[in-house]
Amino acid sequence: MTDLLVCMEDNLCTFSPCISFVLDGLMTSAAKRKGSPCLQDDNSRSDKKLRYSMPSLPEDIWHHIHSLLPLRDAARTACVSRTFLGFWRCYPNLTITRETLGLVRLEDEKDGMSYETSCDLATKIDHILRNHSGTGVKALKLEINDFPVFCTYGDLDRWLHIAVRPGIEKLDLWLRPILSAVSVYNFPCSLLLNGSGKSLRHLHLSSCTFRPTAGLDCLRSLTSLELYEVRVTEDDLRCLLSSLVALEELRLVDCEELIFLKIPSLLQRLSNLVVHDCENLEVIESKAPNLSGFEYMGPQVQLSLGDSLQDIYINGSGRGWDIVHYAWAKLPCMVPNLEVLEISTSYLSDTLVVPAGKFLHLRHLFIDGFCRPDYDHFSLVSFLDACPYLETFRLFVEHDFMEDELVLGDFSHDLRQMPGHLHSNIKDVQILGFYSTKSIIELTCHILENATSLESLTLDTSYTAILCSDSKNGKEACGAGPIGVSSRISSWQE
Repeated sequence: MTDLLVCMEDNLCTFSPCISFVLDGLMTSAAKRKGSPCLQDDNSRSDKKLRYSMPSLPEDIWHHIHSLLPLRDAARTACVSRTFLGFWRCYPNLTITRETLGLVRLEDEKDGMSYETSCDLATKIDHILRNHSGTGVKALKLEINDFPVFCTYGDLDRWLHIAVRPGIEKLDLWLRPILSAVSVYNFPCSLLLNGSGKSLRHLHLSSCTFRPTAGLDCLRSLTSLELYEVRVTEDDLRCLLSSLVALEELRLVDCEELIFLKIPSLLQRLSNLVVHDCENLEVIESKAPNLSGFEYMGPQVQLSLGDSLQDIYINGSGRGWDIVHYAWAKLPCMVPNLEVLEISTSYLSDTLVVPAGKFLHLRHLFIDGFCRPDYDHFSLVSFLDACPYLETFRLFVEHDFMEDELVLGDFSHDLRQMPGHLHSNIKDVQILGFYSTKSIIELTCHILENATSLESLTLDTSYTAILCSDSKNGKEACGAGPIGVSSRISSWQE
């Protein structure tokens, strides 16, 4: 217990009311059981605690309560009793971050940590993990900043080998190197062998090299794999994915060695694929039969996604990729069962090509695009025509209009119309960043005249609106700022 006391801060034994409640209850229960290690260890404390009226609970119940405490509180309780120390050595959720160590937030630290501070904190983590037996760990989150100044490669290897044992279900390793030129940590794949990988359900790695081998077929329980700034090739991934039969979610962010991403058909349970900023990626091909959600951010790539997809988000902003027209021309045949489509682009052209077909199942369409002053928004009517069962349409217009391009006064005689283009299922329309340019007004009037089931129309003149889908679809929900013009319509009649 001495090592644990050394590794904690001076206020370690200043217990919160929550911890005091646990201590009181456990000591009372311990005093009622002869031979209790807690009673033998702290007789004077036990006598004091007996003055409180607490229920007598079995030790396994208190063990469970201890497992629910935050890491710092759970470690503090280990200072007062061998019973608690025994609980700590089997504590199931090890989350070692700046916050759990009581450090300032990373954004509050301007010049990084000194070498002495880094060494001291690394020593504390070393003590914490050495006092943990490694038994019973269900989840390990290790967040290391200023790597490798904070700790050495050997330290990191040793900590992982202590905590990653058979029975672990979640492993989060987040490294933030102090310099981009620093040699990248090579994740020890052998760590997952000998039974340690059989129970693993979530594996999240960042800023390291990951070279899985054929021997990693032990990861058959893995349901979530997230790689962030990880050096991994298509061959590495192909070798790994070929054995991940339980995988449900795959996230790849800033993996610059990837050129060809191929998802095999044996991933029967894969439902969500997220690929962000893999700048050298050229092809994404999925044969996963039950893939329902796809999120992509990056340059234009060749897509082959299968017909099971129902929800797609594509962001090509700043890449010179006109995703609106790509989606309109390519996706109807590629993903015929699509129900939700959200696209974001900083490049919009004027000419719409003939669509390859119709979105017969699309219910919700969200478009976020930066437009040139002369962009013809009225051309989006053709997109709406390709979605006969569309119910929700949201358009966010980022613009750079000049005042002399705005339309003022009576202009109704000069508006273009497209009679016969009915949108009978649209109920909710939002145009965010609305400006009174002619093409936007034409689009708005067309919707009012042809959306026969329209219930709500919102014209938001605020310029700072951000188009986001609901948080349940995996992205943050965003507000659109103050509403300039809003029209609620119970029904629309000609």
